[in-house]
Amino acid sequence: MADRDERRVAVIIEDDADIGNLLAAVLAEAGFESHQATSGVEGIEAVREHDPILTTLDISLPGIDGFEVARRIRDFSSTYVIMLSARTDEIDTLMGLDAGADDYITKPFRPRELRARVEAMLRRMRRTPNGQPVDGAVAEEADGQPSIDGGDAGWLAHNGLRMHPQMRLSELDGEPVELTRSEFDLMLAILERRRRVITKNELVLELRGDGSTGGYISDNDRRAVEVHLANLRRKLGDPVGQPRFVQTVRGVGYRLAP
Repeated sequence: MADRDERRVAVIIEDDADIGNLLAAVLAEAGFESHQATSGVEGIEAVREHDPILTTLDISLPGIDGFEVARRIRDFSSTYVIMLSARTDEIDTLMGLDAGADDYITKPFRPRELRARVEAMLRRMRRTPNGQPVDGAVAEEADGQPSIDGGDAGWLAHNGLRMHPQMRLSELDGEPVELTRSEFDLMLAILERRRRVITKNELVLELRGDGSTGGYISDNDRRAVEVHLANLRRKLGDPVGQPRFVQTVRGVGYRLAP
């Protein structure tokens, strides 16, 4: 995974040549080698061929639209997907996130905004739990909280879910479970907090890679967290009424289920 991330490969799926070239220029400033595709089918194949760590995806594409492209990409890739669209309705943002996108930017976008989102993604990839390297595995204590143990190095575990922050691997009851980068980071943040409550605002900052630095947080930001958590719960088979992993603390936020 480290070698793949250090390559900084991106795929740009955009049928407007001017926007595609602008995206390539912004990503080049961040050290990315970009590959462009002008249709949904071509974009899916480009992701399959180049195995990028980042994919930018327009919604309005010839053939299949960006929502369907995101769904198909998620069948085989964990690439970080930033969806771009001229549509500003909240429902389009939520549909994009539900299809598997990690982030959503409306057009016309400011190059500085895109660069900031990309840098936040890179910070998240470099981050280790609590800013510290993990030396041992994390087993479960008697009270159900994760704790450091000396087994397989680097794993966190709780109620049958195991996560490895450095390798970005996750397993559920011994079987691999595919999570998007955003889903992985949200679950990891909750797992690291153990039974302490983490608010939606704090989870927004986790997704930005900002930690505790603050910044403006909109209702859409908080709604995006809700969508990612809903997708995460669906993949983990974790119903809200009887949570096994993520417990909702009404009006406050979330914490690790007992």
